[in-house]
Amino acid sequence: MGTTIIGTLIIGLVVGIIAKLLMPGRDPGGCIITMLLGIAGAFVGTWIGRLFWGPNYAAGWILSIIGAMLLLLIYRMVAGKRG
Repeated sequence: MGTTIIGTLIIGLVVGIIAKLLMPGRDPGGCIITMLLGIAGAFVGTWIGRLFWGPNYAAGWILSIIGAMLLLLIYRMVAGKRG
């Protein structure tokens, strides 16, 4: 089980980094925020996939990155209104 959690965190970090690279701009947050962004992106990607391809869909790399990019966009919109 510990290996699964570590693997999930590493994949989340990679997905978060790719999403941030594809959407250039200033983003506060370090490694942990990037990792959480990637992991949450996978959940959003799975949700999007299930809307189109059925209840058993699990997000792969591309939809995970798209989900992370959507979350990053929403985050920037919310953070932009604050400051």
